[in-house]
Amino acid sequence: MPHETATPQPPSLRFTNARIVLPEEVAAGDLLVRDGRIAGIETSAPLRHGAGAGSAGDSLDCDGDYLIPGLVELHTDNLERHLRPRPGVNWPEAQAILAHDAEIAGVGITTVFDALRVGSLMESKAGYAKYARGLATAIGRLRAARALRVEHHLHLRAEMCSETLIEELGEFFPEDGIGIVSLMDHTPGQRQFKDLGQLRHYQRRTLSDAEFEGHVERMVALSARLGAAHEEAAVAAARRLGAVIASHDDTDADHVATSAAHGATLAEFPTTMAAAAACRAAGIAVMMGAPNLLRGGSHSGNVAAAELALAGLLDILSSDYVPSALLAGAFRLAELSGDLPHAIARVTSAPAMAARLMDRGRIAPGLRADLARVRMIDGLPVIRGVWVGGVRVA
Repeated sequence: MPHETATPQPPSLRFTNARIVLPEEVAAGDLLVRDGRIAGIETSAPLRHGAGAGSAGDSLDCDGDYLIPGLVELHTDNLERHLRPRPGVNWPEAQAILAHDAEIAGVGITTVFDALRVGSLMESKAGYAKYARGLATAIGRLRAARALRVEHHLHLRAEMCSETLIEELGEFFPEDGIGIVSLMDHTPGQRQFKDLGQLRHYQRRTLSDAEFEGHVERMVALSARLGAAHEEAAVAAARRLGAVIASHDDTDADHVATSAAHGATLAEFPTTMAAAAACRAAGIAVMMGAPNLLRGGSHSGNVAAAELALAGLLDILSSDYVPSALLAGAFRLAELSGDLPHAIARVTSAPAMAARLMDRGRIAPGLRADLARVRMIDGLPVIRGVWVGGVRVA
């Protein structure tokens, strides 16, 4: 969908004196934007530092900063954090969406897939009430009102271990523009929380020991009763909606074989090296969390993103629950590999391709002028400006 903004789009804009991160190299030079698209790239001029950096008319001197494609985020839970800023506190939807949108823009993300859980528990202390349909409608209204800075798409996280998944999937239609449906199974003792000790630690703040044991028993029984029907319904819904199918927390080769049979082309957060290798063999793109990479490991005790990167098995990074981690994660990947264009592609062109968005993710003539200016300060990448379709949004 085209980005709509209340800010008039400038007829042209020239970025000068930049380190332009192209698909295969970093080149010093200028970039011309016209009518919201990249119109030309000139890479012959040497960089100049501190020579009156600033803007003049339709020209912006980048003072030697990096100019990269706008980041593409396929799976973020950040909106939920704004909806429930504290346990038991529910924030108004429109205000939460606007705050989330501003945060996303401020960290260089120009295309975001807001991950909304479908599949709820009728009585739960763990926070699994129904919310997706209403929130999707609210996002659509703000988008139509041109109130959002970046381009928002919808990602439905279909929870197999739930009571209302089929009902909730039935509330969505092709006109909702669902881009991704991920098949999530958080049954205790499986996938992400195969280690029940890790799950107990994760839920310690909300459930007592006795409540936790009861919760595990109920969820395992629920999965046994409805899991297969829910999986079938989620795959059918993804096809009906025209969405990319993503697996979630694949642990072994059998999980990956099932994902491939469903038609999955994206694997979110495989939990083992073996699962990631099986995804690669099956032609399924592997996405890992940038927080995992930056922290040096998974908070759930699963495979480290850095291990997969060093093994050549990491295709895409996601900010997951920390939006600022996406840019920092890309530069961390560059440190590991010594290849900045390849690292930037993990957060730009690779996720764009996985989501079937072929008009963005690279700096090349004719593509959308979704751009981020990045300065390195004390070894940290710092956003200095963000543009969506040639319009500055941060």
